[in-house]
Amino acid sequence: MSQSPGKPGGLPEVWGGIEGTVNRVGDRYFDQMKRSGHWTRIEDLDTIAALGIKAIRYPVLWEQIAPLGPHRADWTWPDARLARLRELGVRPIVGLVHHGSGPRHTSLVDPGFPFELAQYARAVAERYPWVEDYTPVNEPLTTGRFSGLYGHWYPHGKDYPTFARTMIVQCRAVVEAMRAIREVTPNARLIQTEDMGRTYSTPRLAYQAEFENHRRWLSLDLLCGRIDRRHYLWPHLLRWGVSEKELGWFLDNPMPPDVVGMNYYITSDRLLDERMEHYPEWSHGGNDRESYADVHISAVWKDAIFGHRDILASAWERYRLPVAFTEVHLGCTREDQLRWLAEAWEAACSLREEGADVRALTAWSLLGAYDWNTLVTAERGFYEPGVFDMRAPKPRPTALAHMTHALATRGDFEHPLLDSPGWWRRKERPAPNFAATLHGDRPVPHVTWIPNRCAGTAVPRPLLISGATGTLGRAFARLCMSRGIAFQILSRQEMDIASPESVERALERYQPWAVINASGYVRVDDAEKDIERCFRENAVGPEVLATACAARGVKLVTFSSDLVFGDGQASPFVESSQVQPLNQYGRSKVEAERRVLERLPSALVVRTGAFFGPWDEHNFVTLALGALARGETFAAADDVVVSPTYVPDLVHASLDLLIDEASGVWHLTNAGEVTWAELARQAAERVGLEPRKVEGRPLASFGWAAARPRYSALVSERGQVMPTLADALGRYLEEDEIKPMQRAAGGGRAACAVCGGIDDASHGDGRCGLYRERGDGGVAAGG
Repeated sequence: MSQSPGKPGGLPEVWGGIEGTVNRVGDRYFDQMKRSGHWTRIEDLDTIAALGIKAIRYPVLWEQIAPLGPHRADWTWPDARLARLRELGVRPIVGLVHHGSGPRHTSLVDPGFPFELAQYARAVAERYPWVEDYTPVNEPLTTGRFSGLYGHWYPHGKDYPTFARTMIVQCRAVVEAMRAIREVTPNARLIQTEDMGRTYSTPRLAYQAEFENHRRWLSLDLLCGRIDRRHYLWPHLLRWGVSEKELGWFLDNPMPPDVVGMNYYITSDRLLDERMEHYPEWSHGGNDRESYADVHISAVWKDAIFGHRDILASAWERYRLPVAFTEVHLGCTREDQLRWLAEAWEAACSLREEGADVRALTAWSLLGAYDWNTLVTAERGFYEPGVFDMRAPKPRPTALAHMTHALATRGDFEHPLLDSPGWWRRKERPAPNFAATLHGDRPVPHVTWIPNRCAGTAVPRPLLISGATGTLGRAFARLCMSRGIAFQILSRQEMDIASPESVERALERYQPWAVINASGYVRVDDAEKDIERCFRENAVGPEVLATACAARGVKLVTFSSDLVFGDGQASPFVESSQVQPLNQYGRSKVEAERRVLERLPSALVVRTGAFFGPWDEHNFVTLALGALARGETFAAADDVVVSPTYVPDLVHASLDLLIDEASGVWHLTNAGEVTWAELARQAAERVGLEPRKVEGRPLASFGWAAARPRYSALVSERGQVMPTLADALGRYLEEDEIKPMQRAAGGGRAACAVCGGIDDASHGDGRCGLYRERGDGGVAAGG
């Protein structure tokens, strides 16, 4: 670790980190690197190094490299990757256990675990003597809670004696591993990470909050030799079965970190409230004295989070050791990911300016993370993008990559979206059934440090949306509102997109940073006769917008259609497939694509399928279910295969790609293909209506004026960033505001109110499990 960046003054370094968790549930291991593909893709390291980061938290895990012991280790994988990092000039911070419990023969309650890990640590140091930075055990407290207290991970303990044993074993393992490493590399440094937050409560539960606020420092206090007879946790640990001799060992053998690494998440700060009736059932828990709800405080109280700066400052003030953010990640929509990273960076820089030894900020989950919404207890396929999005043939840089590079190379990053606050600082809470009414008008329990850019002083530049009366335009406005994206939506009277003068007036008045063209001619059959108007709205209008945006340096998103393709194909069309429209509507869209990309190559052109959504009464699914609910037969084509598109998913994906600065043609549809009749039957079955009332008919029987391809399913060769059709249909049935029918009990899954993700185990809280359980999640606590 270079010394000059580590001194107060100047800027912190920017590090990166790969989510390398290998955790055990029963007899099964869940491996994040194999899920992301990084295990077989060494070229990722070149992509990562191009970010300009100084160091990377990199897993060389015991379970993967030497499960049968160091003498039978397979060094092939780390040999190649650590050598490449060295060539690239990126300093590895080597992790040895990451939320794991070691090979199958051992566990976190095995007294031999520390000494076996030390043997492996020594072997790593001997093979790579140039490596100086290590994290032998990542987040001991979090792993101890999930493995010893809550029963999520092996060895699945659910009591404080097991939790305490996992903590003693893990912290002893850190000490023994670092001793072994330093016998080989005397200057080796310990970068010790821990998940950190603060617990708040009602006055009645103040004793429980006090307990949890002491407990959060347990691993670091053990390593620093601070837990003596005067320590708050001393009697608790004794009661949980830890001996005075074991505690005395840590007093005699301290291993203070060279850098105290704080991993701070939006759910790290908790609120305990005995008024359980106001909170969802999943949050209900308690201790041996009373029951209470346990939720993350950001959900119920604006600006009540402890905050990045105070988390880092509390570690600095407690230990007076160098500190760093060793994980900065928010599983959310892209703009809030940027806002979270911006708050962390500004907090680190602010504290450093005041003299604290703040070493670095780590952009975490460089390659994203899998199934953390269920705490990696099952393989559900839930993916959160990070700095790169792995739902593509190769890692696709997101806006976080642009931000990370800017912070690493020049120490600053600007984006109009950073002038608006993240959801945790807005008045609206993510779920209204939380206790906002109980707490929202009272002073927050902690006056958090708020970065200047979040103080509401700047007037953010808006996103300009055309198509105020259309389904897509209204959906963009609705979801921009929920995502905290400033916008202005315009009708045709306010901005005629085919009129250069009208467009220029609108751009001059509103000064947008981007334009979403959600307007256009949509009557496919009428277009066969109304050709001039169709081309004016669908081709000339987008061309005018592209020309005006190019002149002003404004980004543009415009929409195309699956009807740009013709017949003769039986597999899904990709972005590079040959266009061959069969009707005038499709021809207008092909012409629009050509004109827009000629005038503005950086424009994002989204091809999509027919819409269905929860907020309008004219889409196919709503009409089908309405007819079936009335006992009527519903006719639908059974010889036309399409990729229906759920409007909220389309809007979210389009906004994320816009923020990522994606360009060119993208196919955005929900993964899957059906005939129209099949789609109607699937929807009917989900709500308990009679699917046999759907009458499948050939396309020709409908007498439509415009020819249509019999097969127009779309997939993306650039990245499948939208959920499956089945997933979308389930959420439509939960979210539909039109409600044309009575639904059968149950069925469907709710989208996460924070990130839009889906989680079978959401328990109705409106948030993925990730948002619930990074804290205690309502599990009984207390000793």
